[in-house]
Amino acid sequence: MSDAFDYFRAYAVRARCKARSLPRGRMKHLQLVVGRIYNLLKKEAAYGPNIQHLDDFRAAQTLERSVDRRPSDRSRGGLTPAAQQSADREAR
Repeated sequence: MSDAFDYFRAYAVRARCKARSLPRGRMKHLQLVVGRIYNLLKKEAAYGPNIQHLDDFRAAQTLERSVDRRPSDRSRGGLTPAAQQSADREAR
């Protein structure tokens, strides 16, 4: 088992706990999507070392940061293209 598995598991658990504390709505849904992405990366990392999942990890972190921003910050801009692409991919 690699360290990446443990790190992704910790990120997934933290994201899910954060989502549970949010009220119903879009931000809660996006936080759950982030948790699912981390969970998928965790499963992928369990099979062996792979650096190809780093782009997905960075996109998930960007999405999570956009969820954490204050409501006034969200009105100025939307998700970054990488985070939007990751969210769209997860929604399909």
